[in-house]
Amino acid sequence: MEMFKYFKIDENSRIPKYQQIVNAIIEHISNGNIKIDEKIPSINRFSEEYILSRDTVEKAYHILKERKIISAIRGKGYYVTRTKLLSKVNVLFLINKLSTYKMRIYNSFINTIGGNSHTDLHIYHCDSSLFCDLIDKNIKAYDYYIVMPHFKTDTLKHISHTDEAVKAINRIAKEKLIVMDNNTLHVGNDVVEIYQDFENDIYNALKEGLSKIVKYNRLILVYPEQSVYPYPKRILFGFRKFCIEHVLDFEVIEEVYDDIILKRGDLFITIEEADLVNLVKQIRDKKFKKGTDIGVISYNDTPLKELLGITCISTDFKLMGETAARMILDKKKGKVKNPFNFIDRDSL
Repeated sequence: MEMFKYFKIDENSRIPKYQQIVNAIIEHISNGNIKIDEKIPSINRFSEEYILSRDTVEKAYHILKERKIISAIRGKGYYVTRTKLLSKVNVLFLINKLSTYKMRIYNSFINTIGGNSHTDLHIYHCDSSLFCDLIDKNIKAYDYYIVMPHFKTDTLKHISHTDEAVKAINRIAKEKLIVMDNNTLHVGNDVVEIYQDFENDIYNALKEGLSKIVKYNRLILVYPEQSVYPYPKRILFGFRKFCIEHVLDFEVIEEVYDDIILKRGDLFITIEEADLVNLVKQIRDKKFKKGTDIGVISYNDTPLKELLGITCISTDFKLMGETAARMILDKKKGKVKNPFNFIDRDSL
């Protein structure tokens, strides 16, 4: 079968063999080596040709079928299907900072939208001027523009938008615009918005963990008032609302200081990774027991926090990226509130 000349399985690659098959088929459909409606090898034929297990090839074909890249015709075999996915889609993806959780959104988006899209990632570092410049330079170059609007003032405080940023965004055709994470731009109802509700998210997540939180004497939110990458003030508002409504003693500090005063019965909620690391180290060094003597909750979950057993309150970053991709593929519009969860682990 002539198609076999396009495929190569790299035994030394860290990419799973089933994923190599998926990637190869998508690539060669995209570049025209494999045509729409062309028959592809059967699972048995493919596994025999490359000395692969039938399960490996079957898994690859299952992924391709789920993405509607191929279809099975009973009694005839597998054929390439004409789908939206196979149309080249060019995306400009603008994020405010390079962080673990922002990259989880981006990677999830890339994995979901498929190999026949082209996505350019740019980081604008919460800088409104850089953000506007990127849009101005690329205003007619892309099919979709994904923006995460988080900016900073001259005093390094968070601001959801600037007049200049709103003007730049309004230059983008509404059918091409996807606003993610922060939905305070007020750019109309004809765009895609996948957002967090920062004030109510933290309030509701803490309320979910109330039965464990109330065993602590004081709640301390480590909220950096000034930061290179500042955080929405609504996080602070939601925390205060929770504590006041539930009559809990609380304090807000700007960072976990070296030699911070720790008391048995404290519960810390950290936002920045550096503060979490410093806090956990000092809990250990001062012979306190994390999750018993002193509680720790971290804002924004990561795989490392999961591994270390850190309780988190967090939006579902993977789902946010998937939702954006699905709405592009399905040509949908509308506002979607992304789930925000209380994730109970050993540190509470």
